[in-house]
Amino acid sequence: MFMLERKKMHPRNKHDGAYDFEKLIKACPILEKFVFLNEYGTQTIDFFNPLAVRALNKSLLMAYYGITYWNIPYKSLCPPIPGRADYIHYVSDLPTSEGGFCRDKRCHCLDVGVGSNCIYPIIGVAEYGWDFVGADICEDSLKNARKIVTCNPVLSHHVDLRLQTNCRHKFADVIRPDEYFDLTVCNPPFHDSAEQAGRDALRKLSNLKGKSVKDAVLNFGGVSNELWCDGGELLFLQEMIVESKRFAKNVGWFTTLVSKEKELPSLAACLKEVEVAEFKIIDMSQGVKTSRILAWRF
Repeated sequence: MFMLERKKMHPRNKHDGAYDFEKLIKACPILEKFVFLNEYGTQTIDFFNPLAVRALNKSLLMAYYGITYWNIPYKSLCPPIPGRADYIHYVSDLPTSEGGFCRDKRCHCLDVGVGSNCIYPIIGVAEYGWDFVGADICEDSLKNARKIVTCNPVLSHHVDLRLQTNCRHKFADVIRPDEYFDLTVCNPPFHDSAEQAGRDALRKLSNLKGKSVKDAVLNFGGVSNELWCDGGELLFLQEMIVESKRFAKNVGWFTTLVSKEKELPSLAACLKEVEVAEFKIIDMSQGVKTSRILAWRF
């Protein structure tokens, strides 16, 4: 079955609208030095400044998700919180096999590529009380994520972190034989090389600033496996779809972000080849950015 759902920012997303900088600065005073009035007299930050973006993320997590400690290594991916919250809210609306929706139960969720920031578990625990397994191929990322979990009592009994020892696997070696997950989530590496990531960053910054940019600073960071892998996003997700069939009885809904809309026909063909029972494409929009969630089940 194929369904196409076109939606805007999720109605339960706390970040729909202007940021409440008074509230955010109260939660995280370090943000104040990055806030200024723009030409329209509105408070904002410089979203091209990685330090400002990091401070904004930290304040959002403290103000809205009960986090008391959050820090990530220099240049690590610093994901935009409103977009990540949108993902969690949209997948919470997926129906369960028992009837009802994922938002109505204490879901067991697998984050494929949890990274050093641990964002999806933070939001999923705070919003819905879900339990998470966060998997990653990078031991340093897991070390930092583990510190975030340990330093935040709200997370400590909800999040388990596991090392993925095979970079070609998404589920094998992480999902245990008798384990069941209601959902999997994933933010896949978008590019096939560091060079491509750099070129795309230059193009996006040039479009946003309305002039040619020669030097790209990744305002949301990201290194190595967070941004690129051999074959890029398409091969990564094709491998994920093929491997998911092996774990059909272990997972209710497999889901992932898909950055490039042009890849959807190839992914749909792959889903049909593995004979899924149903799949959905859920469009999301946050400001000028558009993305989509691909969800499937057997």
